[in-house]
Amino acid sequence: MSTYTAPTEVDIPDIQPDFTAPFFQGSQVIASYILAGAMLVVLIMLIIAGAALAFRGLASDRVRTWAGENILWIFIAAAVLGAASGLFAWFVNFDFGF
Repeated sequence: MSTYTAPTEVDIPDIQPDFTAPFFQGSQVIASYILAGAMLVVLIMLIIAGAALAFRGLASDRVRTWAGENILWIFIAAAVLGAASGLFAWFVNFDFGF
């Protein structure tokens, strides 16, 4: 029968994870391009719909009908894309330069 004595102190080395995988930065760039492109498309749709509803002679009846039916969905899409862009920028440590 042997006796075992446990050490009173354990020296645990400091572990630093390495997040420099090459595909992380590339996927972040691709995702930011997709979000920015979608935001531009929604912004253009919002401008067209707002101008069609604001100025009667600017667009045809068909465009005004489309704008009236879909302007709420365009606002919702803009809000969702803006929130997704903000969360994405927060998760990848986007530097605003402040």
